[in-house]
Amino acid sequence: MKKSGAWLARYALEQLPIGFTFGIPGVHNTELYDELNSSEKINPVLVTHEGCGGFMADAVSRVSDQIGCMLIVPAAGVTHAASGIGEAFLDGIPMLVLSGGIRSDSKFGYQLHEMDQHKLLSAITKKSYKIESHDQIVDTIFEAYHIATTGEPGPVFVEIPINIQLDRGNVKGLPTFENKPVDYPIDEDQLNKAAALFASSKNPGIFVGWGGVEASDSVQAIAEHCAAPVATTLQGLSSFPANHPLHVGFGIGNAAVPAAREAFADCDCLLAIGNRFGEIATGSYGVNVPENLIHIDINPEVFDRNFKSKFSFCGDAKVVVKALAEKITAITKARDSKELEQKIADNKAAYIEEWKQADQDGRVNPVRFYEALRKQLDDDSIVVVDDGNHTFLTAELMPIHTPKGSISPTDFNCMGYAIPAAIGAKFAQPDKQVVSVVGDGAFLMTAMELATGVKYEKPTINFIFNDGELSQIAQAQTRPYNRTTCSELASVKFEGVAMATGCEYIRIEDNQSLDAQIAQAFKYAEDNKSVIVDVNIDYSKPTAFTDGVVKTNINRLPFDTKVRMIGRAVYRKVTKKE
Repeated sequence: MKKSGAWLARYALEQLPIGFTFGIPGVHNTELYDELNSSEKINPVLVTHEGCGGFMADAVSRVSDQIGCMLIVPAAGVTHAASGIGEAFLDGIPMLVLSGGIRSDSKFGYQLHEMDQHKLLSAITKKSYKIESHDQIVDTIFEAYHIATTGEPGPVFVEIPINIQLDRGNVKGLPTFENKPVDYPIDEDQLNKAAALFASSKNPGIFVGWGGVEASDSVQAIAEHCAAPVATTLQGLSSFPANHPLHVGFGIGNAAVPAAREAFADCDCLLAIGNRFGEIATGSYGVNVPENLIHIDINPEVFDRNFKSKFSFCGDAKVVVKALAEKITAITKARDSKELEQKIADNKAAYIEEWKQADQDGRVNPVRFYEALRKQLDDDSIVVVDDGNHTFLTAELMPIHTPKGSISPTDFNCMGYAIPAAIGAKFAQPDKQVVSVVGDGAFLMTAMELATGVKYEKPTINFIFNDGELSQIAQAQTRPYNRTTCSELASVKFEGVAMATGCEYIRIEDNQSLDAQIAQAFKYAEDNKSVIVDVNIDYSKPTAFTDGVVKTNINRLPFDTKVRMIGRAVYRKVTKKE
């Protein structure tokens, strides 16, 4: 049979769990867009910037069973999209990226958009393909999906030249998609030994990342049976419910919240699940990992990379942790966790009270903001966080109750993520409340994408923590330098942005107006209106993460560098020189 390349691409995409494509049409992909316009299953979404489209696709993959899919133009579309693709790659998020391509049948050089896209993308994709004939299209897209979703997930790129999209070519048949599950055999003897080690440890602890987000029930079973505290990574905030009495919070080392630091102080056996022990997760590697480390991850390359494990298991955390839980509960009696739970509750309450004591007149205290927000959020709501000081405030002060209830940029750490990602999350989960928490600097990067949410009637509530500077960097500059450089933002009237994009606008000046103004924001969202909430935030109190990371990094500096930096800061403070 003869089919055009665009028709074949549409056929293949319709076999996969894809509901939307995100991107911008151009001369090299209009044929693909025209085909998708006839699809009853896939809706092509026009974005204002391909980078935002990448963040939208990323969010779809994080909060649903669909895979986020981009449809972009070559060259400029690819470079614009690179930030979204890179975030998905380093955070382990599946994504399918389709691009048009220049004519592969032309004798002429210097074509519009002519560049080696695959060389550019080699560092931020699991694999990339360039279609050379019609009979490759369907199988290649199926293979790209398989690669994107197996092992440690990530983005895969497929380029389809415009001439192949347009022209009809012979194909032998139309294969149907068959999911090919990957088998990860578990060494039963090693699993038995690991179970015995964890169950017999005096002070076991669990550290769970995003890779364990679908193993939450089994993690709870182990924690409750062994009276083990559970901490999460930043990306894994929603991997264990914050309203569980054994939840201690974000981190386990010097940069962790007090409840976690105390609970893990004497940890003699650590179970790490879906966690790579990356820089943010460990507070710049300021953790003391016990000799008895049991590490579960789907990517074998993470084992022993930063910390040596006693036992390591490569596989789907949902399967491995369930098997481990069954063995642990079978060989030992459940421990009493009441004393530990009370210590955790007391430490959490003390930390909240410490924050409340930092109230400043005429400003919004972050802890009071998160308390007010939590009261009005459904348990299954989705909280999307950007990169900045507010990231760690959210991690420390905002309880997340359900799996996949919080998403954020982590290892790629890309500012500008939250606004488009929240819209992507709303596309994937239209019946759930979706809110974003974003710093004013990050908001300025992608704010105009709110027009896309308004156009497609995907209402989100976007809380801007507005203090006029890049506060996370400003805080990091102040300590060693006693001054800030290039971190003060341009002044922008966010009410004007709301008017320009079709959003409602709310200003929260102080703690007293929190409940009423947040309630108004939710009322607007229920009326299908997107909202910008301008929060007059007080950033004067640093997070435990900021304090811990600064101390960790200063302590590991060479002595002469440490003396020079401290001496410089003291001199500037005494002389008041900036």
